[in-house]
Amino acid sequence: MSGHIAANPPDCQARAARLSLALPIFPMPLTKAEISRLRDLQEKKHREAAGLFVVEGPKVVGELLAAGAELAELYATPAWSTAPVADTRLRPVSEAEMARISHYPTPSPVLAVGRLRRATLAPGELARGLTLALDGIQDPGNVGTLLRLADWFGFARVLLSPDCADLFSQKVINASMGSFARIHAVTTELAPALSAAARDGAPVLGCDLSGDSVYALAPLADAVVVVGSEGRGPSPAVRAAVTRWITIPRVGGAESLNAGVAAGIVCAALRRG
Repeated sequence: MSGHIAANPPDCQARAARLSLALPIFPMPLTKAEISRLRDLQEKKHREAAGLFVVEGPKVVGELLAAGAELAELYATPAWSTAPVADTRLRPVSEAEMARISHYPTPSPVLAVGRLRRATLAPGELARGLTLALDGIQDPGNVGTLLRLADWFGFARVLLSPDCADLFSQKVINASMGSFARIHAVTTELAPALSAAARDGAPVLGCDLSGDSVYALAPLADAVVVVGSEGRGPSPAVRAAVTRWITIPRVGGAESLNAGVAAGIVCAALRRG
């Protein structure tokens, strides 16, 4: 029996033809300086210094492109089957090069570099629409989930205290499932921002076991929902800015709820009806 295998099966030829439309034929290899720069963007201090962030994976990069995120550079191997055709930002790399710049043990076929823009709050902004305020949420996965939650429920914005996980961390962006590019997110000192919101007439809601049942809460068009860390809750300065305490009644024996789960229940209560 012959052991001959066709060198270029039809499906492989078709795929190569599609990719050749998107990727230049003779890419220049990455320099050591370029590789070092891309790897440095794993750390917040280097992201801040360069004004850039990095994210990788075909799903999240595709979502950011679709959402119009400000991506400055794209690095891709031929395995990225949905590479945008004739995109001037696109730079082809070999699998070996991707392994050197990837932040993952198993490299993905695409890595993107975006411009880091820190948004700010306008005066009186928190009095309009719904706001999710994250106080000391340090787990990047939780921060990304909360961005996604705010996006799902149509919140106007998300505030993050400075001690939250960095908004531009790759883990945060990946966990947000594209919501990172759609939601207006601002890192700021929460206590003065929430105090100003209360003076402007916006209810500032915090979760506490002694609060009113969330199920008795009337739907609100304008409000701030404070989400504290699972371990300690809102900080003392933020607690002082809360104007109404609410609780999710406990029926079983669980000690607490994950921040994302608790926030989801409160957001659903605000949007019901």
